[in-house]
This record gives sequence, structure tokens and C-alpha cells, in this order.
Amino acid sequence: MSQAFANFRDFYPFYLGEHSNRACRRLHFVGSTGVLMILIAAIAQVLAPIWLLAMPLWGYGCAWVGHFFFEKNKPATFSHPFYSFAGYWVMYKDMLTGKIRM
Repeated sequence: MSQAFANFRDFYPFYLGEHSNRACRRLHFVGSTGVLMILIAAIAQVLAPIWLLAMPLWGYGCAWVGHFFFEKNKPATFSHPFYSFAGYWVMYKDMLTGKIRM
């Protein structure tokens, strides 16, 4: 049974705990960066808009490989999809700024 959280502030420490493996965090970072690159290329019309469909496949694909092969846990997306999506980007920002080690 999944844990209930009152708000994102309560959820984020749990989310970080689900990403304690460095390889998993790095795969999340690669996935997030790839998503942003695809989005920028699609907006700049370098890629056809159909590439926007690749964004979730690439982003979640990288993240799930990290969970299944390195972290050995079930992605929080399955139990908390909205908080997990927000946590994905907050963790990305925290890695970019050096708050979380990659």
C-alpha cells in the first residue's frame, strides 16, 4: 500500500530516499536533459512535432532503467504520479545547482 502525503514538501524527502543510488540519479539527469533538448529542438522546428512523443519515453525510460537495474525499487511514478513528476524536476534543479551530488 502506498504512503499518503499531505503535500509535496512532505513527499520530496521520500522521493529523494528512493533515489539514493548515484547511477539512478545520473540516469534521471540524463533523461531530464534529453527531454529538455528534445523540447528545444521541437520548438526550434529542427525536429518534427511528433518528437514531442519521445519526451516521456526518453525521460521515463532513463529513470526507470535507473530504478529497475540500479536502485532496485519501484518508481514513485506508479504510486504518486503528480508528486513524482514535480520531484523529478526539483531533483534535476538540485543536481544542477550542486545541492544533490550526481
